[in-house]
Amino acid sequence: MNPIAHTPAPPYYAVIFTSLRTDGDTGYGAMAERMVELAAQQPGYLGVESARETVGITVSYWADLESIRAWKANAEHLDAQRLGHQKWYAAFKVRIAKVERDYAL
Repeated sequence: MNPIAHTPAPPYYAVIFTSLRTDGDTGYGAMAERMVELAAQQPGYLGVESARETVGITVSYWADLESIRAWKANAEHLDAQRLGHQKWYAAFKVRIAKVERDYAL
């Protein structure tokens, strides 16, 4: 996976998921990999970038708000969200932003 997502020309949307993990790790890595794989199969998905130190940040990119709503409602993703609330995250925040401009080297 390329660490910097290749996105189309704006506008598009970014979902920024910021998290603090618990000490429980059972199944987290496999679920995280599955969610990246599953998200990539969803209509409107454009890419993902992720980093983790003390705070984890995952940014996924989407063509439109409807694609984001559909991803949030995906049955397998709902199961991962439930497990995240119960086992893996001490705290998290989701932000959705419209990307109006981007540039790169």
